[in-house]
Amino acid sequence: ELLGTMMGGYNITPLIDLLDDEVTAPTAQHALSHTLLVYDAYYDIVEKSADNHYAKKVIESWAEAEWFTARPALAEAITVTVFKVAGETNTDDLSPATEAWSRPDIPLHAKAMLVNRQSEGLEQIEQLKKAGHPIAYVGDVVGTGSSRKSAINSVLWHMGQDIPFVPNKRQGGVILGGNIAPIFFNTAEDSGALPIECDVQQLNTGDVITIYPYEGKIVN
Repeated sequence: ELLGTMMGGYNITPLIDLLDDEVTAPTAQHALSHTLLVYDAYYDIVEKSADNHYAKKVIESWAEAEWFTARPALAEAITVTVFKVAGETNTDDLSPATEAWSRPDIPLHAKAMLVNRQSEGLEQIEQLKKAGHPIAYVGDVVGTGSSRKSAINSVLWHMGQDIPFVPNKRQGGVILGGNIAPIFFNTAEDSGALPIECDVQQLNTGDVITIYPYEGKIVN
C-alpha cells in the first residue's frame, strides 16, 4: 500500500513483481491501476497480462481511466473567505526574485510571498483562516510575470490542502481574478487549484462567498 502512494519511479518494478503473489496481487493491482508514470514498464505489464489476470485488470483499469474517474468530484458549492490584493499581482510579488535561492523549499519560500507588496498579508491570511473557511486569493489582475510555478507553490502553501504522503507541498485552493495571466491560469490548474476569471470589483478581503462552479455563479 505504501508503494502505491508513490506516483511512479522506483516503486513500479516491485509492484509488478507483487502481481505474481496471490496474497499481495490485489493490493499491487490497485496501486498500479492508479499510477501513470510507469514509462517502459508499461510493456512489462502488457506482456504479463497475457497470463496474469491481475495485470490484465491493471490494463483494463487504465483503459477505463479509473485513476481519474475514481477521484472525488468537484463540489457543487464551495464556500471561501476572500483575501484580496487590489490591482495587479505579478509573480514576483508572490515569489520574489530576491528570494529565488529558497524556491526549492516551498514552505520556506512561501514566507516571502507579498513581503514587498503587502507586508502584513501573511498575518492577515492567518487571521482570515479563523473564520473556518478555505481562503481564496482574489485580485484584479493575477499572475503576470515569469515565475509562475514558484508563485503558485507559494499561494497554495497558504491556501491549499496537504497532499497525502507528499511532504512540503499542497494542492487545491481557489484563485479569482478579473484577469488571470493565461500561463499562470494553466499552472494553477495543473497544480490542482481552481482558477476562475470573473468580476471581482465587489469582493473585499474578509467577505465570505459561495462559488457554484457548475452554475457559473458566485454569491456574496
